[in-house]
Amino acid sequence: MELEEERQKEQPVQEQPEISGQNMPGISELEAELKRTRHRTKRRFTTRNTLFTLAAVASAAVLAETLFLPVLQIYGTSMTPTLWEGNIVVSLQGAEFQEGDIVAFYYNNRILVKRVIARAGDWVDIREDGTVFVNEKELEEPYLTEKALGECNIKLPYQVPDKKFFLMGDHRSVSVDSRSTSVGCVAEEQIVGKLVFCVWPLEQFGMIQ
Repeated sequence: MELEEERQKEQPVQEQPEISGQNMPGISELEAELKRTRHRTKRRFTTRNTLFTLAAVASAAVLAETLFLPVLQIYGTSMTPTLWEGNIVVSLQGAEFQEGDIVAFYYNNRILVKRVIARAGDWVDIREDGTVFVNEKELEEPYLTEKALGECNIKLPYQVPDKKFFLMGDHRSVSVDSRSTSVGCVAEEQIVGKLVFCVWPLEQFGMIQ
């Protein structure tokens, strides 16, 4: 009996967990936590909807740019001093092209940029000093800083074929354009659009003349 009593004394007493009202969250705490959870859920939902909206707007902008307002970057120097290499410009599709307009057009899987000089049926003549005449009238070209006959192997005077445009670059001594049979006159279906606005660099931001 004494041995059994000693064993019982040696066994550790297991403590019972203390239950106190102080460890249990109150109603106000539960409501606050529920409110925080709802707020996080609402914020995630709002963020997701915002991202979806931004993606939709970006897609619409890209589509509008592709279909109506193509954005182009200028390469080369054939349009200096009006446009310089690296300029980023916006073109307008569906416009009626007049003499003096700058247009972008497809040529051999590339896009070139030149200025409209004459339209279908017009007669173009160019003097040795680079002075241009359209229908025997000297063309006023305030956008030029120098005149040159340039690369010209067509027979002058030259009549622009039906449904085509006679185009020339503003840097006449280096531009290869409708004066050369390698490019020739450009059909309307080749034209991407009329260049209307320069957006880069910022110091050239504005309408294109």
